[in-house]
Amino acid sequence: MIKAAAYCRYSSDNQRDESIEAQVRVIKEYAQKNEYAIVKIYVDEAKSATTDNRPQFLQMIKDSKLGLFDVVLVHKLDRFARNRYDSAFYRRELKKSDVQLISVLEPLNDSPESVILESVLEGMAEYYSKNLAREAMKGMKENAYKCKHNGGIPPFGYDVDPVSKTYIINQHEAKAVKLIFEMYADGEGYSSIIKKLNNLGYKTKKGNKFGKNSIHDLLRNEKYTGVYIFNRAPKKINGKYNKRKQNTEQDIIKINGGMPAIIDRTLWKKVQLKMDRNKYSGRKAIVTYLLSGLIFCGKCGGAMVGNTRRFKDRDNYIYCSYNCSAKQRKRTCNMKGIEKQTVEEYVINSLQKKLFNSKTIDVLCDKIYEYAQKQNEDLLEDIKAFEKELSKIDTQINNMVEAIANGMFHPSMKEKMTVLENKKSEIISIIEETKIKNAMTLPTKEQIKSYILKDSNLKNKSPEELKKIFQTYVEKIIVHENNIEIILRVFFDGCGRRIRTLTK
Repeated sequence: MIKAAAYCRYSSDNQRDESIEAQVRVIKEYAQKNEYAIVKIYVDEAKSATTDNRPQFLQMIKDSKLGLFDVVLVHKLDRFARNRYDSAFYRRELKKSDVQLISVLEPLNDSPESVILESVLEGMAEYYSKNLAREAMKGMKENAYKCKHNGGIPPFGYDVDPVSKTYIINQHEAKAVKLIFEMYADGEGYSSIIKKLNNLGYKTKKGNKFGKNSIHDLLRNEKYTGVYIFNRAPKKINGKYNKRKQNTEQDIIKINGGMPAIIDRTLWKKVQLKMDRNKYSGRKAIVTYLLSGLIFCGKCGGAMVGNTRRFKDRDNYIYCSYNCSAKQRKRTCNMKGIEKQTVEEYVINSLQKKLFNSKTIDVLCDKIYEYAQKQNEDLLEDIKAFEKELSKIDTQINNMVEAIANGMFHPSMKEKMTVLENKKSEIISIIEETKIKNAMTLPTKEQIKSYILKDSNLKNKSPEELKKIFQTYVEKIIVHENNIEIILRVFFDGCGRRIRTLTK
């Protein structure tokens, strides 16, 4: 029998323990029917799929490299990941280990409608997740306009008033904040400041010793001048805030005097001017290689990796290319590199012409819609089952109310009534969520076409968007001595799976 691993997850905001049991039950039934032997079950509880901060999930990815199983079974695709980039990345990680991902209630195969429907479903789930985040952001912005703490650890130097939820000064830590700013303004470096703080016994809010990064971030934090700031930094893919970047001014909420000041504006400006002068400006330009992980050498089969060279004798001209990794590291291949711009433009133009023409998109939309209808039936069955269970609970509650009305009250009834009411609320919540997923899993033809068209305008996409699209549609790109071959993940009418027309 084929060895399989099962992965199950529920979000604390929207699902309960019962959903884990239901996922395991359905996966086991599928495994038995299709002759899979489940060797391990991975479960993440109360974790969000918007990030990869899921210990059991990451352990599963790690175990896949050890050959412990050949297949990963999930209840639905949104249990695996809720954004297309993470899904594509981790599916590729599994594929490197020859491990297949199977959604037991969304049995997608290698047909074109299957592959693109998978992308559509992941995109819809990503939209659902972002919509929830947007709704949560509304409440956080209301708190921000009132200068209230919005969760997380308050900045070093501040505490949160338990009643008003506003910032108050931590007098002990505030002394260290003043010391840090004054020492830096007087010309002291990070090492001297850290040594002084350690000698005085100061620790960060997390109980750790201060480091250069924590000192840098503290010196850049304008809150110490009494300015309340919310939503300054965007979130990274993993859900953490990227402190090195800033949102646009219209997205940032700043309120002067919104919190108590620890340092004055004069000291703040002096420190910022000094930091700006000391800032290293000679960083190398960041080059995004769009085909990383997809492009391979036609001679030895090894991966081709991005390579950036700067020619000082040509006014610092930068030449970017993809070179065979075997040639660069082991010197076992003599394949010539290929210019980055040449191969990337070829892939973009080929996909635009072969995949994203109007005729192919129309045919594909019809196929995807028909396919999606078949995949949606299980959600309707889920709704029926939950509604049946809800009806039973309502009957139990009504019987108990009637018994109490007839004078048959017992102290244990109150506890049982509370349990039933809580269970009823949970099931109603699950039914509402399932109905939302039902609407998402069966998109209209217009939604499907709009989604594909959104991917089709390749020449106006950002590098990050192009990388996602390539992961969806391209299996691999093989660079031969005289031509480039693109192997698609999907088959299209009149297109086949391979594109091989460019002469180098």
